[in-house]
Amino acid sequence: MATALKLSGKQKAAILLISMGKEASSKIFSYLPDEEIEQLTLAIANIHKVDAKEKEEVLKEFHEMCIAQDYLAMGGITYAQDVLESALGKDKAVQIIQRLTSQLQVKPFDFARRVDATQIYNFLQNEHPQTIALVLAHLEPLQSSFILSSLNEELQSDVARRIALLEQTSPEVIKEVENILEQKLATTIHQDYSVVGGIESIVNILNGVDRSTEKSILESLEMKDQALVEEIKKRMFVFEDIITLDRRAIQRVIQEVENQDLMLALKASSPEVKKIIFENMSSRMVQTFEEEMQYLGPVRVKDVEEAQGRIVSIIRRLEDSGELVIARGGSDVLF
Repeated sequence: MATALKLSGKQKAAILLISMGKEASSKIFSYLPDEEIEQLTLAIANIHKVDAKEKEEVLKEFHEMCIAQDYLAMGGITYAQDVLESALGKDKAVQIIQRLTSQLQVKPFDFARRVDATQIYNFLQNEHPQTIALVLAHLEPLQSSFILSSLNEELQSDVARRIALLEQTSPEVIKEVENILEQKLATTIHQDYSVVGGIESIVNILNGVDRSTEKSILESLEMKDQALVEEIKKRMFVFEDIITLDRRAIQRVIQEVENQDLMLALKASSPEVKKIIFENMSSRMVQTFEEEMQYLGPVRVKDVEEAQGRIVSIIRRLEDSGELVIARGGSDVLF
């Protein structure tokens, strides 16, 4: 497990939210823009376990930053640093102030780093080479690489040369170009979000996480937007949806999964799920399952969810290979 010092800002924020619990995290989410919520949701989904020491370091850093922010507001950077030096020592105080002040500074074209490179290219391709060079010099390397390679060969070399020779540019010029680009992109970005809606993206992400994380995220989102969660669930396949499969598909799943996983999954499943599973087994197999499930005794919720997750992964794999078909969204259309 990485130490807090090696974690990215998003990872630290994700650990902080996990540590605070669902109720407090949901309140924080209500103050954030949709884009940041999506980024934090993905970061949370990618964290499977938080080490106790790592959690302590993140919480300590957050506490220090909050204190420093208060001192900064009371008397400026000098006052904040003096107070922190008295409490934490000079080196620690300098580190905290540097982190805090760097976060207060927004780099030029920050908004563009979160935009698809194709959209930026569409607006830049007919601009003056110097303008293109200025923008590319401030974007992420992958974005700039894509845009540069998309230009015609003559323009490529001209822009590359201008980037290489680019020195200090006045803040006024940078701000003017930044404002123009942001205004041009605003309409397109809004249109794309309206059409796509973001639902397919989050469904794809949630389909790739473990069952426990998936459940936690959906429960958290449901407190804020129940209609959105219902729409997401319509497009996802969870263990309980096994009742929507036809007999042949269910029998194929039974053959493919481990008996132990199926027993664990059925321990906490609904009567409808158990009924349809047992209907697609031989009477002897049903008897064996019922006896062994009794011997299992009480089982942990986590073990049940993990077993259900493994079964769902197998079902999704069988769907990808064309061996079974899943009806999605309550529609008559099969995908």
